[in-house]
Amino acid sequence: MLFRLQKKPLVVIAGVLVLLIVLNAVSVSFYGRFDLTQDNRYTLSEASVKPLAKLEEPVFVDVFLGGELPSQFRKLRDETRQILEEFAAKNRNIRFNFVDPLEDSENSEAVIRELQSIGLTPLNFSEEKAGKVSREILFPWALANYANRSVRVPLLKNKLGATDEERVRNSVQQLEYVFADAFAKLTITDKKNIAVLKGNGELEDIYMADFLGSLRDYYNLAPFTLDSVAVSPQRTLQQLEQYDMILVAKPTVAFTDEEKAVLDQYVMHGGKSLWLIDQVHAEMDSLYNESGKTMALPRDLNLGDMFFSYGVRINPVLVNDLYFTQIVMASGEGNDSRYDPYPWYYAPMVMSPDNHPVNTNIEALRFDFANAIDTLKNPVRKTILLSSSPLSKTVGVPADIDLEIITREPDKATYNNGNQPLAVLLEGRFNSVYKNRIKPLDLKDNLDTGVETGMIVIADGDLIKNQLNKGRPLELGYDKWTNNFYGNKEFLRNCVNYLLDENGLIYIRSKKVTIPFLDKEKVAEEAVFRKVINLILPLVILIVFALGFGYFRKRRYR
Repeated sequence: MLFRLQKKPLVVIAGVLVLLIVLNAVSVSFYGRFDLTQDNRYTLSEASVKPLAKLEEPVFVDVFLGGELPSQFRKLRDETRQILEEFAAKNRNIRFNFVDPLEDSENSEAVIRELQSIGLTPLNFSEEKAGKVSREILFPWALANYANRSVRVPLLKNKLGATDEERVRNSVQQLEYVFADAFAKLTITDKKNIAVLKGNGELEDIYMADFLGSLRDYYNLAPFTLDSVAVSPQRTLQQLEQYDMILVAKPTVAFTDEEKAVLDQYVMHGGKSLWLIDQVHAEMDSLYNESGKTMALPRDLNLGDMFFSYGVRINPVLVNDLYFTQIVMASGEGNDSRYDPYPWYYAPMVMSPDNHPVNTNIEALRFDFANAIDTLKNPVRKTILLSSSPLSKTVGVPADIDLEIITREPDKATYNNGNQPLAVLLEGRFNSVYKNRIKPLDLKDNLDTGVETGMIVIADGDLIKNQLNKGRPLELGYDKWTNNFYGNKEFLRNCVNYLLDENGLIYIRSKKVTIPFLDKEKVAEEAVFRKVINLILPLVILIVFALGFGYFRKRRYR
């Protein structure tokens, strides 16, 4: 009898062991992960998974968020680790590790210089330790390395006026996109082609160098002129149609009717386009004279009827905005010179409405002598991507522009014509500008109504213009006079990616995530109460458990 009683537990234990072995063997063959978050932030979209199929060799991702970090950056590090685990679960070739680049304090300055030389900008922040505030440096970046290629991955998303919690939330929201975008860059073999239009007084390359350089990771770029239209328009159109998109950046010389006809048929046959147009001639350089004045005049590019037929009109007016950026003016002479910032109402600071993947979660943009756009009623779908602030107005031209306005208090009552569209996305089947009109050229396969395509029209040619320092281009969006960064580069890159993105990767930017944070004020107010609860409650639970267990034993064995 005793042998049977002892044998039964052995059988149970053996059965449990066999069951565990079987479950372990099954789990090797069947692998799954469950995302229990309310916003599904760890569930990768189909567009994110597509580039992973092309990664046939190991991809090594170095994340520079190792070591001791402040609480808000620990949250960013944890979320980065989670999203990389999701990518690694889809493709075992993705391997990552977290490193502290400044762990060796003796060589930290050399490391900082080396990381800056490859384009990794450090973040300076203040941290309070033992009642003392110290300045710390952090590199919120990752490097993805595949074969002989390397891609920088920005992890921190700055936004003007954002709190630490909002900054981390914005950063976490973009993690899937930035890593999916990096993996896509590493595997691009067949790049699309972009024609940078030349020959009509467009911006020189040196003023677009930073932006064009950022596009080369994704696309092939080449200059293209319309000079040959006068000799061989059909051949010019055929050559232009070899490009997937045209970029037209601040032309200053009017297009001929023949050139316009070629551009129109390019659009009709499905070509994408990004237009940065100034309908008013006004430049900051022309203000720096003895009088400090210049005359703003309308500029005729002979494109008005074409844009009108597509569904927009760029008005020859200037946007004057109380949400402004600053210019720096010098005063005094010699060693007594001072450089002070002043408001410049003709350089609006434009906030994104976050209503489209192109403009979601981007920094404020700086415009310069921008015009206003009207949208016209036709079947083409229109999305206003950027607008002036509610406290803005338009100034008709010709108009005197005087630097003295920086010293005068603006009449706020006159700023009652706000929310002027500055950038518009158009999508659909466009009608030709020469539909039901005499055509200046006889082109083959001429279409009066085009195939489905898209274009973005921006009423400021300077949005793409980077500043120079000693003849060398600075990063687009950086103002060397005020040391401020604006979101021009990211917005324009999103525009191009959206127009040419067939895989829908840009749509990941619209993904919303919710990151819970502690309420610091509430924590401070209830600190004593919660400390008392944490000390007393466990003791109370132990006492209740001991009394209950003693009572149960008395009842059981009485």
